Amino acid sequence: MTADALHALDDEQRAAVTAPRGPVCVLAGAGTGKTRTITRRIAHLVRTGHVAPGQVLAVTFTARAAGELRTRLRALDADGVQARTFHAAALRQLRYFWPRVVGTEPWQLLEGKLRLVGQAAARAKAATDQDALRDLAGEIEWAKASLITPQDYPAAVATRRRDIPAPAEQVAAVYAGYEELKNQAALLDFDDLLLHTAAALEEHPNVAAEFRDRYRCFVVDEYQDVTPLQQRLLDAWLGDRDDLTVVGDANQTIYTFAGATPRYLLEFPRRFPECILVRLQRDYRSTPQVVAAANTLISGARGRVAGSRLRLVGQLPAGPDPDFTEYDDESAEAAAVAAKIKRMIAEGTPAAEIAVLFRINAQSELYEQALTEVGVPFQVRGGERFFARPEVRRAVSALRAAGEGPGDLVDGVRALLAPLGLTEEPPHGANARAQWESLLAIVGLAEELAAIRPGTGLPRFVEELQTRAAAAHPPTVQGVTLASLHAAKGLEWDVVFLAGLVDGTLPIQHADGDQEAIEEERRLLYVGLTRARRVLALSWALARTSGRGRPRRRSRFLYGLIPDHHPASRIPAARAGGTKPRCRICGAPLIGTEAMKLRRCADCPSDVDAELLDRLKRWRASTAKEQQVPAYVVFTDATLTAIAEQRPVDPAALVAIPGIGARKLDRYGSAVLALVADAC
Repeated sequence: MTADALHALDDEQRAAVTAPRGPVCVLAGAGTGKTRTITRRIAHLVRTGHVAPGQVLAVTFTARAAGELRTRLRALDADGVQARTFHAAALRQLRYFWPRVVGTEPWQLLEGKLRLVGQAAARAKAATDQDALRDLAGEIEWAKASLITPQDYPAAVATRRRDIPAPAEQVAAVYAGYEELKNQAALLDFDDLLLHTAAALEEHPNVAAEFRDRYRCFVVDEYQDVTPLQQRLLDAWLGDRDDLTVVGDANQTIYTFAGATPRYLLEFPRRFPECILVRLQRDYRSTPQVVAAANTLISGARGRVAGSRLRLVGQLPAGPDPDFTEYDDESAEAAAVAAKIKRMIAEGTPAAEIAVLFRINAQSELYEQALTEVGVPFQVRGGERFFARPEVRRAVSALRAAGEGPGDLVDGVRALLAPLGLTEEPPHGANARAQWESLLAIVGLAEELAAIRPGTGLPRFVEELQTRAAAAHPPTVQGVTLASLHAAKGLEWDVVFLAGLVDGTLPIQHADGDQEAIEEERRLLYVGLTRARRVLALSWALARTSGRGRPRRRSRFLYGLIPDHHPASRIPAARAGGTKPRCRICGAPLIGTEAMKLRRCADCPSDVDAELLDRLKRWRASTAKEQQVPAYVVFTDATLTAIAEQRPVDPAALVAIPGIGARKLDRYGSAVLALVADAC
């Protein structure tokens, strides 16, 4: 690590890079140069002789992120550092130690668990359709990631008020049956890789000693997303050592439904009191306008440790203010977004620098159709892997067969790909254009490698392609990206459209009534906001289709986010008159989810009808028992309190209470309104 390289870092990045041996905790906000910092820290540790490259194990959560770490480390002359996902690292270690620990032929890896889950579900008399089996498999994965056994599962989900796909005892029976079937067949699932590797290190001192002699230094990226199982494996790797660097941002924890928890990140300074704590808050990705919106959104979060909060500070020149737009229906929203995108592309914005993000994958179809109608190319994030595409495989074969290749790397790659369809201008037809864009992306990789390592020849480029293919690290192709907010994590674009921002979608309907789940939905929107570099557009539609009224409300997260001077700030939440939501008792602006639900400030006196509230609770208990669901799934205490305070007399007034959407109105509306009418 040269002095010039260190000089290119800001003060906080340099403090993280040059910190002495661990433990080091880097709280790194979105766009603050997290990957740049940790790769340079690793390179600095290697360059200063603290550790050999092969003694470093850097772990992250996706093969793409691990591939990016390896690519950057190679450019920093830190070849040999092991950068892997938790599961890839555990698989490699388990294969090595299995003969010594188990003494039998290694068990095979179970690629998909639905067949065994289906058998276990049939035994437990649970539903066995594909959707039900996927839900059960996901619940088993959550339990194993959370270190919860089948025996402990019912109590655990009751304590956590978890939304589960079947009665807890039945899920536990399926979980136990699945484990039995898997073990009988001598199979391991992906969670077993971590469990067995941790157990091997915990229970076999000689295995632990050999491993710890090999790996001396550990780096964990996205530490806010570790599960209890991953933390157990990390603890087994470390033993009593503390040469550990963790990097994360509690504001971007969006996988708690899968067992992730920011607790280990937040408690790191308590566990290691002597640790060096560095906060990266200078945002080099987004304009100050985007940064301000993100800060405003996350400042409303509840239940987080105050010291963990990162307030981003924009470092880029000013850009346009975020745009907020309301539409009558979803089709109008999608058509307008597509038209704006087409105009931006015509004005010079590359299609690959534009993304449309949404909460659920089902929202994609409208935008696929709308973009197709205006002739804008797009890619759905999470589709076929780049290096699995037939045209890419043919291209790599042609490059490999060419040997040294002619002259300059980039010119040579272009010449070799020309017979495969790489013309100067894009061809007509969607399929031909998609293949052309894939070939052009390969040229882009050649340009990237030539810039990093001038003079690189074709054989080295082919090796790079093979390395990326193994790491599932595809380049960007020229097309607008359509992606869910979860799939967008770790990515960024010049222009981001956040679409479909209505209550019931974001926050998702099943999160209502659970404050922790609501806060995760807030963080999910925060991740979406911070994907934008320059232009940010947020939109929502008041109805799914035209001619069906306007029953929806824009997302509660938009309150306080829309500036007072913006036209959208004057649009009422439920289209029932008024401007900003205000307390019905004192008239002050309402702040917070509970205040919005009750339509009064927390400090204002309650005018609840106690008798009505008691009758509502008795009705809820009876309904929940009949439907075999927890009471809060019917309505939360806060929602019942809002009903007993506001005493709605018709469906419109009932659905105006946050937490009561169309589905709950259809299912419970008549019963609730009858109870209110009787009380009145």
